[in-house]
Amino acid sequence: MTNPSNPVYIISKGRHESMGTSRSLSRMKVPHYITIEPQDEALYEKALDIFGIRDYVTLLVAPFSNHGDGPGRARNWCWDHAISIGAEKHWVMDDNIDDFYRLHMNERIRVESGVIFKAAEDFINRFENVPISGFQYRFFCAPNQSYPPFVLNTRIYSCLLISNDCNHRWRGRYNEDTDICLRVLKDGDCTIQFNAFLQGKAATQTVAGGNTAEFYHVEGETDKSKWTEGINSTGTINKSQMLVDMHPDVARMVWRYKRWHHYVDYTPFQKREADMTPRQIEIRRNLGLTAEDNILRLKPEVDLKSLPPYDNYGMKLKKFTVEEMK
Repeated sequence: MTNPSNPVYIISKGRHESMGTSRSLSRMKVPHYITIEPQDEALYEKALDIFGIRDYVTLLVAPFSNHGDGPGRARNWCWDHAISIGAEKHWVMDDNIDDFYRLHMNERIRVESGVIFKAAEDFINRFENVPISGFQYRFFCAPNQSYPPFVLNTRIYSCLLISNDCNHRWRGRYNEDTDICLRVLKDGDCTIQFNAFLQGKAATQTVAGGNTAEFYHVEGETDKSKWTEGINSTGTINKSQMLVDMHPDVARMVWRYKRWHHYVDYTPFQKREADMTPRQIEIRRNLGLTAEDNILRLKPEVDLKSLPPYDNYGMKLKKFTVEEMK
């Protein structure tokens, strides 16, 4: 099988003219759902034919619109849909991802099928305590540096594989992906962020529609003449402050990349306690965590010795012309 075993959902609003994630998945021949709001249905229906992607897309029209609560409500609705069709997990993605990649021998190689999703699913299925996993951003993996195949116990953004029996659901108007990952980690479970597989995520505020139109360009300083290179530097203040208020033990506000961001210290969930500072141990103790928490646990039936030393899932390296890459 070259496609994911679990259903794939894209949450989209006001981006019928771009549809980056859906066009990428369709090129890869990955069937997927796009969850939209009722007022956008006609525009998205038309866009499916304009982009020639109708064969791979099922539009789901959510029973709400313009609620101002952020994408969490739509993500929870997709979660319920996945359960209703009998899925054990589901993929949920932002709508501004341009292509997916395999990081191999320091090269970020664009993938032409959905096999990387299947490979990620198979890896996650070895463990009993990884309710959330996903792909790293392409621009965070420089081709002249080395990276481990995955990072344990950190945030997962924009492209997530979620177990439908996860103890937590989406909440909050902003930073809902960081929040749900932190709640999973504070339970003593694990997250896995793949570096072996990457997503070509567009930077925040660079694609019209979505949260850019609903939050970041209408909050903070709204006089565009005072923005920096088209970015509202203060538009993410509320977003960052909300996370700090939810998780004051590990989150704080910082100024980076021309705008306000949150900074989260994940080290209390990543290090062995023998290597932790007293403050990190204090955080864990306040959460009721022990030295046995936040460590990967194989399912009893998994025998690593029986697995092949490597499996490329049929992937082959092929060079394309510029015209073929379009």
